Amino acid sequence: MSDLLEVDNLRISARNDDDELTPIVKGVSFTVARGEVVALIGESGSGKTTIALSSLGYTKPGLEFTGGEVRLHGEDVISMDSDQLRGLRGQRVAYLAQSAAATFNPALTIGEQVTETCVLHGILTQEEADVRAQTLYRALELPDPDKLGKRYPHQVSGGQLQRLMAATALCGKPDLLVLDEPTTALDVTTQIEVLKAFKSVIKQEGAAAIYVTHDLSVVAQIADHIVVLYAGEIQEYGTAEQVVEKPSHDYTRRLMHAVRPPPAAGQGDETTGEHHREAPALEVKDLLAGYGRIQNGLPAITVLRDVNVAIERGHSVGIIGESGCGKSTLARVMAGLLPAAEGQVLLDGKELKPALEQRKREELQKIQFVFQMADTALNPRQRIDNILGRPLEFYLGLKGDEKRRRIGELLDMVELPQEFAGRYPEELS
Repeated sequence: MSDLLEVDNLRISARNDDDELTPIVKGVSFTVARGEVVALIGESGSGKTTIALSSLGYTKPGLEFTGGEVRLHGEDVISMDSDQLRGLRGQRVAYLAQSAAATFNPALTIGEQVTETCVLHGILTQEEADVRAQTLYRALELPDPDKLGKRYPHQVSGGQLQRLMAATALCGKPDLLVLDEPTTALDVTTQIEVLKAFKSVIKQEGAAAIYVTHDLSVVAQIADHIVVLYAGEIQEYGTAEQVVEKPSHDYTRRLMHAVRPPPAAGQGDETTGEHHREAPALEVKDLLAGYGRIQNGLPAITVLRDVNVAIERGHSVGIIGESGCGKSTLARVMAGLLPAAEGQVLLDGKELKPALEQRKREELQKIQFVFQMADTALNPRQRIDNILGRPLEFYLGLKGDEKRRRIGELLDMVELPQEFAGRYPEELS
């Protein structure tokens, strides 16, 4: 099996305001054969996305290529001019981003968006592209492929949107796909289904793929080979079975340990009788919730019915289920983002108003929501210190040095450098 892509001694550096270069990617080499999926694995900031984007001849602002080659069919994409890169991107190499919801235009039908690129590039006529799209819908095991193209993005599930993003990338018959954590926001069951569909279609199409991820628990479902990265350097490189089942490097073993931690001491211990006598920190009673106009006491689409949950103070409760089962809907009801049709949400034994705008400031402060996708949750036009500072000022009244000190403490808590406060979301991994 010949190599489609060869990454040879790739080096990428960041240039600061003093015109000094800091190495980000340090002499990375690997190959990708046709029909093969190679996974780049590592923690945030390890350089995996930066390396993957090099196959498009692209670096993020502030970064630059400082050495090595990235050869597609023997041609170095790093040395290509702008005209050559336009012919490369979207045609020979296609990119799948993390957030399908942010990728699709809500005002256009799915069919219009899946076929747009290959028609604009002159690869297929509109009629040919429509037939090609339906073929991909079937290959990716999407429901109702004959009518799917007429729907809008909000009319399909998150897992289906991810598959449609793959259909969009594959429509123009590219040689290489770059999959940048495309299933991060999905539950594990749906991730595995989507990844298996991706791998099957990649092999059918005779293409190849680079799969960027931090999650070793699902990577074996799609990868043929795995490249383990840390601080821009390869720590381990081998077959998926070898790396997952018999890791040779200590860093890889630590990644595996993070995925499969040993049982915590005292796990499953009963709480004390005194704790049981306290009101739950948060409780949901007899919940009925869904979407659309409520008629005869029922929403147009009922998602949750007769749901009861109690969360004791000091405890964590996991809400688990497949895509579309109502996990996020329940969380939205708790936070007041989606008013329930029936039932109660109680905070420390006191009933909360169903809608966010009806709740008091101190009630809003006590229930905070962490969204699935950071890239769509953070305002791209605001610096990190402004984003973190708004709730500190709104809820706690912090200003000036006191607010800046607390922002620094929060960054320390999540093990990020304090200088990140002055950056924009797009400047973070």
